Amino acid sequence: MVQEQKWVEEAWNDILKKLNRTSKKIGANFPHISKDGNYELAHPHWWTAGFWPGQLWLVYRHTKDEALRQMAEDCERQLDKVISDFYRLDHDIGFMWTLTSVARWKILGEEDSRRRALLAANLLMGRFNANGNFIRAWNPWFEGDDNRGYAIIDCAMNLSLLFWASEETGDPRYKAVAMKHADTIVNHFVEEDGSVHHIVHFDPDTGERREFIGGQGYSPHSAWSRGTAWAIYGLTLCYQYTKEVKYLRTAKKVAHFFIANLPEDYVPHWDFRIPDEVKPYRDSSAGAIAASGLLLLAESVPSTESDIYRKAGVNILQSLYENYGAWDDEQEDGLILAGTSHYPEQKGLEKPLIYGDYFFVEGMAKLKGETQLFW
Repeated sequence: MVQEQKWVEEAWNDILKKLNRTSKKIGANFPHISKDGNYELAHPHWWTAGFWPGQLWLVYRHTKDEALRQMAEDCERQLDKVISDFYRLDHDIGFMWTLTSVARWKILGEEDSRRRALLAANLLMGRFNANGNFIRAWNPWFEGDDNRGYAIIDCAMNLSLLFWASEETGDPRYKAVAMKHADTIVNHFVEEDGSVHHIVHFDPDTGERREFIGGQGYSPHSAWSRGTAWAIYGLTLCYQYTKEVKYLRTAKKVAHFFIANLPEDYVPHWDFRIPDEVKPYRDSSAGAIAASGLLLLAESVPSTESDIYRKAGVNILQSLYENYGAWDDEQEDGLILAGTSHYPEQKGLEKPLIYGDYFFVEGMAKLKGETQLFW
């Protein structure tokens, strides 16, 4: 434990040092993928908009650095335009407002953030398809595009916004919708061996399942590692909010699959089932997401079971820090190297990703003893 505490403190200090520099460069903007050492900035409506301000809140909570608070609050205010530009909103409402408005509400108790988060929760709940019991993913990308029946595993993390809204208001509708979508994850996304599908296509009118779609994974029946990580963390959060054992049982099943398929250095490849001829890029973001989820899973099971999940989470985070960190590289904005954003579209290969950075910092905060979750 003493040895663990030593590298955890070193990692946390490296995070603070690096963010002290990059925050002055990035400011109140929305970084996405680092290219040639520079984080490219996305529009506020992009799904990753919450991860930079979320990272700022994680560090502010520890340092009380007012400059970081002001940047995070400025990012949140910019998202007000996104709420009114309804056509750009999709299932990732949770990612965006949980790490901005819910985070600020929990840390500072500011009423305007609570209002924003509740409005976002209502908009997310409005995407629920009662015929198939799922929250619809995306909107039409081009004329004639029909993805009305698409649901994706990423949305497992967005459910926290609905659970939070139910607890905050006492209104059970939000929780009911979140649980129905969570049940759909258990029943349709997770296979018996613990592997996870990225996209499930339902008939939007009847709710009947039509097909599995590979999405960002190699194929419809492969095992996209980031999707596996979303399932571990998202289902564990569902259990935390509901205490429904089916969510915990499924989260454990997925976690066992993830852990069993990790390579020697504990940082996963972008898909656990790819042919030999396909380049096995790592996805450090999948590792960071899973690690933070595994730490929460370790707290959700009896003490006799917790070791396997905590050790796996710690091993992943330590490997990310020691083998994939860009701590001494002043020409690199990202914290963690070797993320894979979208292999099938050949986007963001072996690049730092803002969500990988966020979940790494969140996981390290947990190892330092932080118990408050924004989710």
